Amino acid sequence: MSTTTVAATGVAHREQPPALVYGPIAWLRANLFNSWLSTAVTLALAYLIVRWAIGFIDWAFINAIWTVPSNANGTLDSTACRDARGVGACWAVIGDKWRFILFGRYPYDAQWRPAICIFLFIGLYAVSAMRRFWRKELLLVWVVTLAVIGLLMWGGVLGMEYVPNDSWGGLPITLILATFGLAFAFPLSIFVALGRRSTMPAVKILCVVYVELIRGVPLISVLFMASVMFPLFMPAGLNPDKLLRAQVAIILFSAAYLAEVVRAGLQALPKGQYEAADAMGLSFWQKTGLIILPQALRLVIPPLVNTFIGFFKDTSLVLIIGIFDLLTSGKVALADPVWQGFSSEVYLFLAVIYFAFCYVMARYSRGVEKYLGRSVRR
Repeated sequence: MSTTTVAATGVAHREQPPALVYGPIAWLRANLFNSWLSTAVTLALAYLIVRWAIGFIDWAFINAIWTVPSNANGTLDSTACRDARGVGACWAVIGDKWRFILFGRYPYDAQWRPAICIFLFIGLYAVSAMRRFWRKELLLVWVVTLAVIGLLMWGGVLGMEYVPNDSWGGLPITLILATFGLAFAFPLSIFVALGRRSTMPAVKILCVVYVELIRGVPLISVLFMASVMFPLFMPAGLNPDKLLRAQVAIILFSAAYLAEVVRAGLQALPKGQYEAADAMGLSFWQKTGLIILPQALRLVIPPLVNTFIGFFKDTSLVLIIGIFDLLTSGKVALADPVWQGFSSEVYLFLAVIYFAFCYVMARYSRGVEKYLGRSVRR
């Protein structure tokens, strides 16, 4: 701790603690150089990291190919990229295929519409993340924004060309599946978690069977059942489109996993909280909505966000039923003979997009956890 001294003038001066006791140098000594073995491991890892970083910079930036010329027939000539393979990256593939990767098979002249939808999704996430907007009006903002997104994606009005969802693809599909999937799965998971703790046997058994059945099979199986088997049980002439079936499958699958996370929070809550709520004479829904759930959800914020991030990335599994999400669009872009063999650059581009969304979710969850945890700190 810092000390306070009084100078001859009588004014107190606060002295800073020694750098070797507190501060970055002390942290390095305590965590990275506290023994000869720790020092050796630190230096070895530092050498490997620096060497890898230098090699990556050389490959990704210094020796990279950013553009390639066109042939006489108008196609791009990737000879320079093939000559530089293993030495420098070929970012020309991203410059040529980025629109297909982001928007899939959506009509080229109308790709401004899914581009606006991407920004609307990001804006909706940003507004929802600000605590000053956590009011009832936020639900109306969600409804209006999602309606505008649907209007832009489908078109058919205001002079916009109608585009069936079979032609959708890329990042908008990933955002649609993840947003609608988690938005509907989260409230469903709360009801399922409460149902598993219910004193009514029929409700409890139904919730247990649902959770165990869904968690006992992989998501690919659920998507396959929704795409192939589900239409067989529908009345003649009623066949929901492929995207809707995939969305329902993701909602049901996500809700089963989220329900177990929520149930863990309910079980971790001290019994005294339930007894205190009962002593106040609150009804079941008042007790659950005002006292139990807020505390239970605060306890399980990290696993909840971890599940959100996992399902955001699992939307790429819709490839099995022929939906072109972001990852699938990247794979299809590599089918072009001009760019075959340059998968590293495409997958790195896709990884940056996935990382950006997942990192923001993780950072935001830490902020929410810290904010909600202030009331329980001593």
